[in-house]
Formats: sequence, C-alpha cells, structure tokens
Amino acid sequence: MLILGVDPGLAIVGWGVLSYDKNQFTPVAFGSVTTPAHTPTEERLEIIFHDLNQIIEQYKPECMSIEELFFTNNVTTGIRVAEARGIVLLSAKMHDVPIYEYTPGQVKQAVVGYGKAEKHQVIDMVTRILKLKNPPKPDDTADALALAICHGHSFNSKLASFYNTPEG
Repeated sequence: MLILGVDPGLAIVGWGVLSYDKNQFTPVAFGSVTTPAHTPTEERLEIIFHDLNQIIEQYKPECMSIEELFFTNNVTTGIRVAEARGIVLLSAKMHDVPIYEYTPGQVKQAVVGYGKAEKHQVIDMVTRILKLKNPPKPDDTADALALAICHGHSFNSKLASFYNTPEG
C-alpha cells in the first residue's frame, strides 16, 4: 500500500510517501512544500494546491493520512491551517485518493507507543522505523511521515479486526 502522509500548514506543508507491505515501511519520497512569507494567502494556497497535485500525480498514493484539525489558543493560526488543510483535502478528493484522519494522540500512540509523547520522541521513532540516516527536516516532514506510519499501523489493525468478525 502506498500512503501519503500530509501535515498541513500555510508556511510549510510536510509530506511523505511510504510503501507499507507486510508490516514494513519503506520511504519512497518525502519533503515539504514551502510558501514565501508576506505572500498573500490566496497565492500561498495556490502554491500548496499546485505542488500537492504534482506529488499526488507523480507518486499515485492509494490513500492519504492527515491530522484532524484542532484549534489551539491562536485562532488566527488555526484558521490559516484550516485553509491549507482544505486545499490538501481538495487535492486528494480531486484525485480520488481516500482520506484518513487521525488525532495527534493517535499518531503519537501509533509511532511511539505513548499518546502524549513529545515531538523529539516522534521524530526519533520515525527515523528509526524508516531506517533513515538522519531525522527528516523540517519537523513538518517528520510529522507527515508519522501520519503515514500511523495509517499503516491503524489500517493493519482495522483489517485484522475485520477478518476476526463474522463479516470477515
């Protein structure tokens, strides 16, 4: 299964494509889409839309994993992230890529084994799980890879649960 993990933001959108087969993850490609500061929001959203469409068309993921939206104390930042997230969801929908959403706690639990893990612990485990020489940079890219890992583990658990039910 080819999984696209995306960590949306207006300044930086982290992304990572992982192959998941027989409980093994293999990094295919990862990076970030960056938008210049002081650029009008609509132009930044256009850059995100264009670049993400290119990533989806190039790698043809079978699904997308994205973090559920949650607001912190800064509502303005939350709104801008929501706008970028909407662009990401639209790109996936336009390419018929199924979307799976996870909370930050679910991602941390799946990657580290502890739902309240700190960012450095998530980055360390992503680096280990994917057998990378160096931690992915920027942190948004590591978060995107963590989202893809989370989906691989979660999808596998859901599939196992299905086969252990009367429907399976």
